[in-house]
Amino acid sequence: MSGVRVLVGTRKGAFILTSDEKRQQWDISGPHFAGWEMYHIKGSPADPNRIYASQSTGWFGQLIQRSDDGGQTWEPVGNEFAYDGTPGTHQWYDGTQHPWEFKRVWLLEPSLHDVDTIYAGVEDAAIFRSQDGGKSWHELPGLRNTKGDLWQPGAGGMCLHTIVQDPTDADRLFVAISAAGAFRTDDGGESWLPINKGLLSPFELPDKDAEVGHCVHSIAMHPARPDVLFMQKHWDVMRSDDAGGMWHEVSGNLPSDFGFPIAVHAHEPETVYVVPIKSDSEHYPPDGKLRVYRSRSGGNEWEALTDGLPQSDCYVNVLRSAFAVDSLDSCGLYFGTTGGQVYASADSGDSWMTIVRDLPAVLSVEVQTLP
Repeated sequence: MSGVRVLVGTRKGAFILTSDEKRQQWDISGPHFAGWEMYHIKGSPADPNRIYASQSTGWFGQLIQRSDDGGQTWEPVGNEFAYDGTPGTHQWYDGTQHPWEFKRVWLLEPSLHDVDTIYAGVEDAAIFRSQDGGKSWHELPGLRNTKGDLWQPGAGGMCLHTIVQDPTDADRLFVAISAAGAFRTDDGGESWLPINKGLLSPFELPDKDAEVGHCVHSIAMHPARPDVLFMQKHWDVMRSDDAGGMWHEVSGNLPSDFGFPIAVHAHEPETVYVVPIKSDSEHYPPDGKLRVYRSRSGGNEWEALTDGLPQSDCYVNVLRSAFAVDSLDSCGLYFGTTGGQVYASADSGDSWMTIVRDLPAVLSVEVQTLP
C-alpha cells in the first residue's frame, strides 16, 4: 500500500508526518533539530529515503543535514557556500550599492534523476549546486551575472526561493528571486535569461519594460506541460504559456491577488491553487477567513475552498514554500501556517482536516509519495 510523508520545516525544528494512502490517520515525528530554524526540507525524487534539510540560525550559521533512511537519522554534510570569484555589489533598499553577503539557504531542490545532485537557492540571491550529496557546493555564477547589480532585497531579504526543474529537459531550470524576478536557463545554469515580460510593478518599477526588479513570490509547473508556468507575484496571479516568454494576469475574481504560494494539481494541469492574504502590509486572510482558492480553468475563475478551514477570526499567513501536492490517484494537498497548523486534503481541496496544530511557525511543507 502506498502512503505519504509530509516534511515540515518550522522556526523551531522539523517535523515528519506520515500516513497511508487514505491520509486520515497520521504519525508525527519530531521535533528534529529542536530550536533551530529549518528553512526547507525536501526528499529526493530519485530515492525517497534521501532527504535534505536546511538548518539555519543567526547564531551558528548555516548547515545542510542529510538523511538516507527517510528522516530517522541525520548527518551534517556541507556548509561552505562561497560566491564564485569577486562577488561585486547589488542594489540596497535606498538604491545604493551593497556587497553580496551569504546569509542562509532558503530552498533545496534535489535533482529529479540523480540522488547526489541537488540545487540550493540562497540569500543573498544565488543558485548553488552539489553533485556529491550536499558535501560540497559550487555557485552557478551566470545567474548573478544577469543584471545582478540591479537586484535589490524585498521585505524578507534578497532570496532565491524557487527552483523549478523541467522534467523533459535536464538543462532547463526556472528560478524566482525576491526582488529581482524570474529567470530561465536552457544550458544547465551556464547562462540565464530574465523572463519577466508582461509583469507590472508600478509602485516599485515605473518602467513597465524593466527586465529585472519584480518581486516574484512563487512559480509552479505541471510536469506534463513544462512550458506552462503559473506565478504568484507580490501583487497579481500570472500565467505564461511559452516558458516565461510572456506573462498575463489570471487573478480574476480572487478577493485579493496578493499571496505567497501557488500550486498545480498532480493530474489536472489546468487546476491551480493559491492562498490569498489581505495585502503586503496585512499578512492575514481577507475577512479573517482562511480560504484556499482553486481554479479549474488555469486561472481567472476561482472558487473558495473552506470545508474544514477556520472561517472567522483567523489571522495566520501561509508562506511561499508551505504548500505541497502529492501524486496519489486522489490528489492530496497540504499547507502549513504561521500559527503552527498543518492542514491536509485528500480530495483535491474539497475538504480539509488538521494534521497537527500548535507547532512553531511553519516555514515549509513538502510531501513525498511513498511506494
